Amino acid sequence: MSYLANKIVLLILSFCFVLVTPVLAQQPTVNLPDFSVNDIPIFSPFELEEDRAAVILDGRELFQIGSFVNQNNYITAIQRAADINKKLKKAVNADKPPELEIKNLNGLPIIFLNDTYLFTVTSKEITDGEKTENKANYLKKIIRNSIITAQQERTKKYQYSNYVVAIIIMAIAVILNRILDLLKTHSLIETWKNLVPVLRAKSSPDTLELSFLSKVKLGLTKTLLWLTAAFWITDLFPLTRRLRYEILSSLWNALNSPLFSLGNQNYSIISILILLGLFWGLISLIKTITNLLRTRILNHTGMSRGSQEVVFIIVQYGLVFLGTIILLQIWGLNLSSLTILGSALGVGIGFGFQDIAKNFASGLVLLFERSVQVGDFIEVNGYKGTVERVGARSIVLRTLDRISIIVPNSSLLADEVVNWTHENSISRLHLPVGVAYGSDTEAVKSVLLEAATTQIEVLRHPAPQVLFDGFGDSSLNFKLLIWISEPSHQVFIKSDIYFQIEKLFREREIEIPFPHRDIEIRNPNLSIGLSGEVEKALMHWLKKSPDNQDISK
Repeated sequence: MSYLANKIVLLILSFCFVLVTPVLAQQPTVNLPDFSVNDIPIFSPFELEEDRAAVILDGRELFQIGSFVNQNNYITAIQRAADINKKLKKAVNADKPPELEIKNLNGLPIIFLNDTYLFTVTSKEITDGEKTENKANYLKKIIRNSIITAQQERTKKYQYSNYVVAIIIMAIAVILNRILDLLKTHSLIETWKNLVPVLRAKSSPDTLELSFLSKVKLGLTKTLLWLTAAFWITDLFPLTRRLRYEILSSLWNALNSPLFSLGNQNYSIISILILLGLFWGLISLIKTITNLLRTRILNHTGMSRGSQEVVFIIVQYGLVFLGTIILLQIWGLNLSSLTILGSALGVGIGFGFQDIAKNFASGLVLLFERSVQVGDFIEVNGYKGTVERVGARSIVLRTLDRISIIVPNSSLLADEVVNWTHENSISRLHLPVGVAYGSDTEAVKSVLLEAATTQIEVLRHPAPQVLFDGFGDSSLNFKLLIWISEPSHQVFIKSDIYFQIEKLFREREIEIPFPHRDIEIRNPNLSIGLSGEVEKALMHWLKKSPDNQDISK
C-alpha cells in the first residue's frame, strides 16, 4: 500500500509539472514605459544610509544594488531593484537576444538593455579597490547570461528534458523512502532482500524493534530526503524556482525580524537559534572536557569516588557559568541589560520555580556538606540503595534490585536519611533469633557465634556478640550482633547466617518455637450438619485409613 501511494504521488507531481511549466512559457509581456536619455536620473556622488536589495530573475539572485539620491528624489534600494526586475522580465519575454550597452554620464557608467535605461552603476555596487567600469562590465555579462539562460529555460526542449530529470529524482526519492521504511523493522541485509524480487522469498520474517532515538533519526533522514528532492525539482523550472525563492525569502524575513529587544540590541528567532546552537556546542565541549578530567586525571589521584564527584561537579558548573557569560558577550548581549530580566526571573523562581530552586539549593548544600556522596549506601523514604549520581535537582539511587530511584535533593535535607557508609563503611547488623523454652542457652549462644564466624564477610574485629534479649510469649529471644564492611551486602549476609543457624539448630536439636492456638467449644452438644457430598467424601477417607477399618461396620 505504501509503495502504491508513492507511485500515485509521483504521477500527481509529474502531472502538475506538465501543466504548470507551459503556462510560464506563455506569460504575456509586461508593458513598461521606456526611458529616454533625458529621463536618466543624475545621482549625486554622496550616499545615504547603507541598505541593499537583491536583483532577482526567475528565483536566482544576480547581484545586489544600493540606494541613492538625485537632485529631486530619493530612490531606495528596493525601488531600484524592483524597477530592474521588471525590465529583466520584459527582456526575457521578448523574442530576441538581449542587447546591452554601457554609456558614461557624469563619470558614472550606465547600463542600457534593448535601448532602454536599466540602472546606473555607482560606488554602492562595487567593492573596495574595484573600478566602476570593471564592475559595470561584470554586471553586464551577468545580466546577458541570465537573460539568455531564462529564455532557454522557457523552450519546450528544455522543459521536456527537465520533466524526465524531475521524474528520475522523484523515483529515486521514492526508492530511498521505501528503503528507510524497511529499515524501521528489518536489518540492512533483510531490507535488500525485500527490495530484490528474486531474494524476497529467501528473506527472514523476523523484524527488529528500533529504539526511539533510531526512529527519530530515520524520521529526520526521510524529511531531509524529501526536502532535498523538492529543492532539486523546484530548481529545474523557472516558475517553481521563483515560488521557492519567494517562500524561502518570506520565511527568512519572518525568522529574521526582531522578536524582542534588550537595551539597544534587537533579537530575532534566527539569532535565538544561533545562540541555542552555540550553547549546545558549549555544553558538548564542557561534557567532553569534564569526562576527560574524570577518566584521565581524577581516577588516578587516589581520591574517593565521592570526592571525585565533588570536583567533577564544581568544575562542570564553573565551566558552564563562565562559558555562558563569554558566549552571551560574543553573541552581542549586554549583560547590564539583563537586570530587568533577572528581576523577572527572580519573581518567577519565587513563585513558579520554587521547588526547582529549592532542590538546586539543596544540591549545593549536599555538594559542599558532603553528607551524601556518590557511592554511599543510604536508606531514604523506605528505599535502600547506592547513590549513583548527585545532580543539580536530584540524586539517582540504585536499589539492591537494580532499580533507579530519583530522589529530590530537598527531601534528603528535610527527611531522615540513614547513611550506612558516611565517613566509615563499617556497620553493625542485628539478627534476632528465638528458641523454645527449655533450650540450653549456652548451646544457643555457641551455635549463633559459630554461624557468624562461618560467614566470610563478617569481620573478626570487632568480634560477633550474642545478647539475651528477653523472654517472649513463646520463645527465649536472643540477638546476634555482627560487624560488616560492605553495608550493601547486608541482605545476603543475613540470609547466609540464617541458613547456617537453621542447619545447626537441627543438628543440635534446638527447637524454634511457633505460636500455638487452643480452640475451646463451650457447648459440647453442638450439632454440626454436613452436606451429603462432604459426608460421603469423609466416610470414603475413613474407610481407606488403616486405623479406622471398623468405622463402617
